[in-house]
Amino acid sequence: MTSKARRDTYAELNRKAQAWLLGWWRLVHLGALVLVLALSPSSYNRASRQVLARHIYHNTAPNLLGFTLMCALITVVITRIVIVTAISYGLSQYALQVVIRVLVLELIPLTAAMFVALRCAIASGVELSQLRRNGALDALRQRGVDPVRHEVLPRVTAGIFSTITLAALSCVVALVMAYLAVYGFTLAGVAVYTRLFGQVFNPEVTLIFLLKTLFFSLAVSLIPMASGLYDSTAPSLRASAALRMLVRMFAVILLIEVLSLVGNYY
Repeated sequence: MTSKARRDTYAELNRKAQAWLLGWWRLVHLGALVLVLALSPSSYNRASRQVLARHIYHNTAPNLLGFTLMCALITVVITRIVIVTAISYGLSQYALQVVIRVLVLELIPLTAAMFVALRCAIASGVELSQLRRNGALDALRQRGVDPVRHEVLPRVTAGIFSTITLAALSCVVALVMAYLAVYGFTLAGVAVYTRLFGQVFNPEVTLIFLLKTLFFSLAVSLIPMASGLYDSTAPSLRASAALRMLVRMFAVILLIEVLSLVGNYY
């Protein structure tokens, strides 16, 4: 390789590294900005509340029934598989704990985050990107309106609310369906089931579960917004920008999941 080729290679690597760091910096900066705006009372005037309520409704209400039914079906199937397998190995006393850990602690928060990302958050990021390309965000700036406060904050808040709501409701449904799958329509197993639930959800595990759900919601809500607000508008680069956004989001979700597993089991 000639010296010129090496210089070109190093320049290309340096450019990619700078773009990678810039993308993460923009994400952190946007997250900090949204947090400040979310804590500011001036972000919740009458018009802003109406916009926020509309985004929350469209992100949450149409998905509640379908996602809840899906979680109920998955719970029944997984519970049956775990119970039958545990009985065949003589470990039936641990079956319900395994169901609670696998479903409530791990699968449901992750599934809720991915569901919101695919159904709502990525689409909101695309809408924001279109507003930027059409000049709507610049028009807001010229009128003295902050685009982040007016367009980004409601979408991020709606994504967070939707993820937490779906996860919380589905966890309750999963716990009820797991109980019914094992004990049926009777109250005879409530005491044992409650004790098992308490053994799994000790204070440390509960804190990790809450933090994981919160960080999942932040990841799937913020990353598409950062991509829509900052990534290149050139048509030839949009596919690459969308791919970078997906990779970044999946990497953050994977990191959160790994950290939660370490906290729960080590």
